[in-house]
Amino acid sequence: MSKELIRLQDVCMAFDDELVLDHINLYIKDKEFLTLLGPSGCGKTTTLRIIGGFMTPTSGDVLFDGVRINDIPPYQRQINTVFQKYALFPHLNVYENIAFGLRMQRRPDPKDPTGKRKIRIPEDEIHQRVMEMLEVINLKGFEHRKPDALSGGQQQRVAIARALVNRPKVLLLDEPLAALDLKLRKDMQIELKRIQQQVGITFIFVTHDQEEALTMSDTVVVMNKGTIQQIGTPEDIYNEPKNAFVADFIGESNIIDGVMVRDNYVKMYGREFYCLDSGFAPNEPVDVVIRPEDIDIVPVEQGQITGTVTTVTFKGMQYDIIVDFKGFKWLIQTTDYSPVGARIGIKLDPDSIHVMKKSEYSGMFGDYSSFSEEYDELDDASTGSDEEGNGDET
Repeated sequence: MSKELIRLQDVCMAFDDELVLDHINLYIKDKEFLTLLGPSGCGKTTTLRIIGGFMTPTSGDVLFDGVRINDIPPYQRQINTVFQKYALFPHLNVYENIAFGLRMQRRPDPKDPTGKRKIRIPEDEIHQRVMEMLEVINLKGFEHRKPDALSGGQQQRVAIARALVNRPKVLLLDEPLAALDLKLRKDMQIELKRIQQQVGITFIFVTHDQEEALTMSDTVVVMNKGTIQQIGTPEDIYNEPKNAFVADFIGESNIIDGVMVRDNYVKMYGREFYCLDSGFAPNEPVDVVIRPEDIDIVPVEQGQITGTVTTVTFKGMQYDIIVDFKGFKWLIQTTDYSPVGARIGIKLDPDSIHVMKKSEYSGMFGDYSSFSEEYDELDDASTGSDEEGNGDET
């Protein structure tokens, strides 16, 4: 099991009396790929900059290998950063861009017993380390090219190599895929995970893209309003969200008001459903999460709940269907086509129902009325017709 490498202990950060990080407690393991995930303004980049030494927290401690590093400047930390803008030197080729940091370094002269005299890194060692990095990033043979002759993904890999050639223990990545197109971004998700596993160091990655977080991470830290909402594996975050914010931010979710009648039984729409959750107070109000892909469409007479289809959108591999259940609209993702206006039933397996405690985010997410209206507006614009969904019942 990997040891703890970094710990944020009760860290707060304020700008002009506005608290942007509110008592953050987080530990990061050696050789871990950890992602800070959340919407703009949630505090994830501020957290990254505090770890990197570019900001000093208003209060709290940052520990590295058990040593407090609050006042240690960035260049003295065993941490390097790759920013969203790669900042490659346009007048230097790939080799010299990667070698730049090594050429700036000075280290103690082994021939000086006092240890005061500093010497440059020998050129043969620089060459060896640069060529090793070119192998790692799969750009061997590109060393003489200038940055403007590289694709966006290749430029990003050079920026990563420039950071890794200094052999840090931690690499910080601040939304480095944001400037890439969709296909290249997906390719680079796989490439980044491969590089992290090959070099065997800790990666701390910042993104607002939940797919990036789920694809690459060992651990995901979901943040909002300067606080940590949940920490867990991608599987835990997706399948067992702690509150309505996490459930909505990580993928699509139908979030319904319910009552936990007793262990393993939750009540929605006037009827009880068997589920796998327990530990709630009898008749405790709860939020119920049902993922769109976990819903089975059945004939009305077989449905646990019945409703009316209001919108159908073809997505290639599936249909996104909006269904109105007593005024609350659900999203269902299915390969089965149901036309607008059709009455359908749905069936829920116990493991497709996830029950959560009520939170400050309860009632804010999960109703796809606005989603449905957006598609209705698109349909109106293209066909000139004006259709409204029918009523529904259970």
